[in-house]
Amino acid sequence: MSGDLINLSPAELRLLIRQEDARIKATTGLASGYQQANVVILPKNLADDFEAFCRRNPAPLPLLYRSQSGETLCPPLAAQADIRTDIAQYCVFEHGRLVRTVSSLQSYSSQPGPQSEQQMNRHVPLWSDMVCFYLGCSFGFEGKLKEAGVPVRNVEQGKNISMYRTSVRCVPAGAFSCPLVVTMRPIPATLLDAAAEVTHLNPLAHGAPVHVGDPALLGIADLSKQDYGETVELQPGDVPIFWACGVTAIEAVLSSEPVLAFSHSPGCMFLTDVPDSPPSEAALAPELTPLSFQLSHNPLFYSMVSRGVVTKIRQLEKIIIEDPGQRGIQALFVQDELLRSCLALSHSSSVAITTGFPTHYMHSPPDETDGPPGAIAMATMLQCLGKQVTMVTDQRALEMNRALVDEAVRTGVLKTAVPLVTFKDDGPEAALHFLCHHGDHSKPKYDHLVAIERTGRAADGNYYNMRGVNIKHLVDPIDELFITARDVPGITTTGVGDGGNELGMGKVKEKVKSLMPKGDLVACDVPADFAITAGVSNWGGYAVACGLYLLQTCPAHQRYRNRGLGLDHVTPELVRDWTAELPSVEKEESFLSTLVKFGIRSGKTGNLAMEVDGLTFHPTHSDIIRRLLEVTQQP
Repeated sequence: MSGDLINLSPAELRLLIRQEDARIKATTGLASGYQQANVVILPKNLADDFEAFCRRNPAPLPLLYRSQSGETLCPPLAAQADIRTDIAQYCVFEHGRLVRTVSSLQSYSSQPGPQSEQQMNRHVPLWSDMVCFYLGCSFGFEGKLKEAGVPVRNVEQGKNISMYRTSVRCVPAGAFSCPLVVTMRPIPATLLDAAAEVTHLNPLAHGAPVHVGDPALLGIADLSKQDYGETVELQPGDVPIFWACGVTAIEAVLSSEPVLAFSHSPGCMFLTDVPDSPPSEAALAPELTPLSFQLSHNPLFYSMVSRGVVTKIRQLEKIIIEDPGQRGIQALFVQDELLRSCLALSHSSSVAITTGFPTHYMHSPPDETDGPPGAIAMATMLQCLGKQVTMVTDQRALEMNRALVDEAVRTGVLKTAVPLVTFKDDGPEAALHFLCHHGDHSKPKYDHLVAIERTGRAADGNYYNMRGVNIKHLVDPIDELFITARDVPGITTTGVGDGGNELGMGKVKEKVKSLMPKGDLVACDVPADFAITAGVSNWGGYAVACGLYLLQTCPAHQRYRNRGLGLDHVTPELVRDWTAELPSVEKEESFLSTLVKFGIRSGKTGNLAMEVDGLTFHPTHSDIIRRLLEVTQQP
């Protein structure tokens, strides 16, 4: 790109474009500090449908201006502009097919007098019947990325941006239905948050990213085979980040098959006089700024959540790590494991939960009161959010757990019964067939496994309670599911524990071995992707339920989950429904009472009483629940 073009104003550049200056092709890197616009020009009979399509898909199609029929000016965006001449290259569509590219549309607007018989037979609309739509473009935030120290690889490499058609469908409206198109910018992993913050502050230029990580999760098979633009190379340490793209509008034109339509040619934008960072509410509310968190390596996947919700979930984490039993559990704490687990669960669609620690091997039943309440609290919230939930239990405890679930439904603790299944390790492929349809790694039945206060396998293959007693004879090998899941792309795992001998706590086994009583013997050897440490494991389950609620009410996270598509459907009625499914003192006291009726005992003392791990429900557990709810529901 010629260096003297970079410093020209939008008006000066539009004049050169109007004069068909050969130096100007793609507009990336030009008019830094100003918005650029995608342009679609449609017959007026489709205009209302297309505006509705834009409103329903605000990330790819941020509407800057809709013209009057036949209008060639756009006063809100640029002075003395003419949409027929001020784009370097236009696409011409007839009946939903790209038929040519041109450098000017003036010939289409010079239709004096009555239409010819041929035009009338083809029903070709006059320019006076055409409506122009101006849509925000991500080129508008590239200057701000540079100011924030974020490299813009396409500009560095002198290339048009890479654009890809995805497998994600936009929300349809009238005649318009098409896949989302995205741009990809390679960003150093250390600068993801800077890139997200800069772009979040400019929603009219597509806003924050809609995906970070593996392109295959968007249905993009090969980054070197873009659908529009040019290939932009990743540099060492870069992560592919995807923004919604206004070329989605071109896909919409193709799908609706209008007799005649026009658009900018991808990468050749309309340059406006509008500054690229208009004042916004987001700039005045830093707690809404999205932050990125890596959730998996295979596939590479990040999620996003607002700074304010991150703060709240960290407050939840701080509450549950309290140690009234003085077991030294805080030594196992790893920050943000709760947050990452909640994010992964939020993205999930089918979750399997397992619990059950038969520490009281001399009693029948041998199980303890820690675990089932936390499992039910998570299951309740997951169900409410539309996830499929399954519980995996030991064969010996199957009938008892079915009865417990039925009682939880009857008493209103659980909204809908959760299916219970068992796992039998009857061959080398048993776990894979349990996790995946027909044992196919590419077709998992579950995308998240959760173990809460679940007996974990030690390094010697046995299962120990904290006293060092081997209870292997009471435990089914559900650990195999977590071990196998490590090799199944798309399945993430969570372990919740309060001693280090629980399934999933193998992630912190070195700390358990060196810092916990009998740690060398009892430490679980099987890790989970996320290991949530709590003073009592139930508290971890309650915190997960609260964290899921916070994510469900977080605009930044929901926008990311939905790829910036669809309207905000968080209504007061929905919030009331989600609130009703949060753990409460009343529900948890009721379910603990049910456990006691079934002969299930406190873990530490063996008492058949209203206590968990030797701590009475009132005041200890009830106080924790109240404090978790206070953080969750505070404005």
